[in-house]
Amino acid sequence: MRFLKSDSRLIGVLLVLAITQLIGWGTIGLPAVIGRDLGADLGMSLPAVFAGSSVLYVTMGLCAPWLAKAFARHGARRVMMVGTVVSAPGFVVLFFAREPVLYFAGWVILGMGGSATLSTGAYILLNEVVGRGAKNAIGALMLVTGLSSSIFWPTTSFLSGLLGWRGTCLVYAAMMLAINLPLYGLIAPRRKIATDDHGEAVKAAPPPAIPRSTFGLVVCVITMNAFVNFGISAILIELLRAEGLAPAQALAFGSMLGVIQVSARGLDFLGGGRWDGITTGLVAGAALPIAMVLLMLSEGATWAVAAFILLYGAGSGAMAVARATIPLVFYDQAEFAKAMSMIALPLNLASAISPPLLAGLLTQFGSRGALGLTLVFSCATVLILVLLGRRRPGAVAVGAT
Repeated sequence: MRFLKSDSRLIGVLLVLAITQLIGWGTIGLPAVIGRDLGADLGMSLPAVFAGSSVLYVTMGLCAPWLAKAFARHGARRVMMVGTVVSAPGFVVLFFAREPVLYFAGWVILGMGGSATLSTGAYILLNEVVGRGAKNAIGALMLVTGLSSSIFWPTTSFLSGLLGWRGTCLVYAAMMLAINLPLYGLIAPRRKIATDDHGEAVKAAPPPAIPRSTFGLVVCVITMNAFVNFGISAILIELLRAEGLAPAQALAFGSMLGVIQVSARGLDFLGGGRWDGITTGLVAGAALPIAMVLLMLSEGATWAVAAFILLYGAGSGAMAVARATIPLVFYDQAEFAKAMSMIALPLNLASAISPPLLAGLLTQFGSRGALGLTLVFSCATVLILVLLGRRRPGAVAVGAT
């Protein structure tokens, strides 16, 4: 754990983020556990209930660019505190919902708060503490947040059985204010501002200019991979059933995915920062097209499905780390905060659009339709990563000497 020694504040901020991100991601997973109860109570179909999550992601994406200046000016800690205060009323609105309009309004409020507190804000806070050395810290955090559903799905089920889904919403609103807000306010570190001998803020030297085309490539890589990962994860069980697996088999194979994804994140974390996000992305990204071609050509053979789960799980798990750390290769501090806030818009839109689109392709054209589109996106992702590898600041500097 050598990276923890680089700054004593890092241990504290990782602990804060591990708890708050688990709560943040875990609590918004309500529909996955109590979706049928929500639908029955509100008179909504199950797809309409799950559309609440799509509203959340779209709202997060639309709000993210507006937060770029706030992250740069005030620091992640303050923005995440405000986002937590905004999130709590979202659960209260869900508690009072009696019809779809108020139900979706609750998800809009949760999306507004989530744009400040979920993932993007956490990565910016880690970058403020250790700069470009945040890659391993982000990997460590993602090891924990990958367990959010494993912890909160049974928690939600228990609370719903005890208090009903409305009571569960109130408990989660209270957790935001009683746990997350004090952790950000009392334990999360304030951003350090360098000062001169007279106590005045020192203006940092401007970072090397990064071409807009490079930022465009970074956005394309992150967005296309998010489209693939979020979409496949959402339709995985139905995809395997379309390949001819029995429901029990599809569920068994699908259940293995989360374990493999977290294990892949762990392997990247154990690398100790020996490679950057682009290298992680190239290795992980190459596994995805192989997995998809294998499944497309196998006609549902059990061995091929097992190989697909292994390759796709490992590749998608490591690519989740790459999505968060590729911008670290090109940006630092305020520029990183701005870049991550701008990337969050297309990333969240892709996360919202992908599941229904791939589900539609699966329904209309079978597994080949969904796999074909994700195969194209995965191949394009690898090609763009190769281009980004050639544009690393170090590579450019070496080429210029």
